[in-house]
Amino acid sequence: MMTAEIVGGLLFGSIALVADGLHMSTHAGALLLAALAYGYARRHAWDERFTFGTGKVGDLAGFTSAIVLAMIAVLIGYESVSRFFQPVPIHFAEAIPIACLGLAVNIASAWLLGGGHEHNHRHHGHDHAEEHPRAHASAHRDNNMRAAIVHVLADAAVSILVITGLVLAKLFGWLWMDPLAGIVGAIVIASWSYALIRATGAILLDMNPDRSLTARLRQTIEADGDRLDDLHLWRVGPGHLAAVVSVATSSRQRDVLHYQRRLAQFKILSHVTVEVVPLTPVRL
Repeated sequence: MMTAEIVGGLLFGSIALVADGLHMSTHAGALLLAALAYGYARRHAWDERFTFGTGKVGDLAGFTSAIVLAMIAVLIGYESVSRFFQPVPIHFAEAIPIACLGLAVNIASAWLLGGGHEHNHRHHGHDHAEEHPRAHASAHRDNNMRAAIVHVLADAAVSILVITGLVLAKLFGWLWMDPLAGIVGAIVIASWSYALIRATGAILLDMNPDRSLTARLRQTIEADGDRLDDLHLWRVGPGHLAAVVSVATSSRQRDVLHYQRRLAQFKILSHVTVEVVPLTPVRL
């Protein structure tokens, strides 16, 4: 389909069709990248070099796909603006059917991808599905599959714009509609790319994935008068979070196992490190 759109767009004068084909060319790369990421994560799931498992491999792949999306958006925008100043005749009878076929392929691809994106990830002895119903959705999202789906949906959106631009140009003689469709498509792709970069970048930089969960952890630890001195929460894979907790307590009976049992109710925590220190009384 990619070859048909690029060749057809060049032969029949539609820059929007060429742009759609160029973007479709990223599908093979994006889907291949997603597949390689899953394969790599599975092969190295028990590799001790990965301290917190291989759950972030998918986020790294998603971040890379988002960068590729941004580059494609720039390319489409540049080519579309060029066509405003150097318009070419368009062969509508040939270009429109190719664009419609491209849309059909994208819809079929999105349907296939959307039907099988539930994955569990192992993390050194932890092998469970997404069990914490109250955790924020971002903690469970599979950004590797999300990136692949965004690639396909972005191209479907561009296909719709291409068809719209070609039909209006044919009916009303608005040849500028074809490059305008390309520019709008570039903006849509760029916005999706930006959202994906923010989501995956936050995970790769170990930003807090769920502030409400952080508040519940603090409330659980401090329920009996203890003091939470330090808490770090980050995502190690879809549906898996890690936490480092430092607790100050005046009770000698409350050891590390006591707090680990208390935090066991949060099933999304795959890795928990607890430090217990004596609570120093305040002197007046």
